[in-house]
Amino acid sequence: MYMTTVAEQLRDVRAKIDAALDAVRADEGASPVLTAVVSEFATKAGKAAGAEDERGAVIELEQAGDSAKVAAEADTGVSDSTREAVLDAHLAICIAKSKL
Repeated sequence: MYMTTVAEQLRDVRAKIDAALDAVRADEGASPVLTAVVSEFATKAGKAAGAEDERGAVIELEQAGDSAKVAAEADTGVSDSTREAVLDAHLAICIAKSKL
C-alpha cells in the first residue's frame, strides 16, 4: 500500500487553494474580505510546503482554511462555484491534517 507523504499532500492541498484563489479573484461578486482571507490561505500554503515543522504548518494552514471557509459562507455576493472551490480547499487541508 502506497502512503503519500505530508509534502505530497501539501502539494495537492496547495493546488486546490490556488484554484480557490483564482476563482475568488475572477468572481466579481466576491468581497474584498473574502479575497484577502483566501489570499492569506494561499500564502500560508506556500509557506507550509517548505516548512521544517510540517505538523505545525498543517495546523496553521487549517486555521487559515477555517477562516476562508467562514468568509466564503458569509459572502452573499460570491458565486456558488467560487464558494465550492473555497470549501473544497478547506476540506483538502482537513483531510491532510487527519492523515498526520
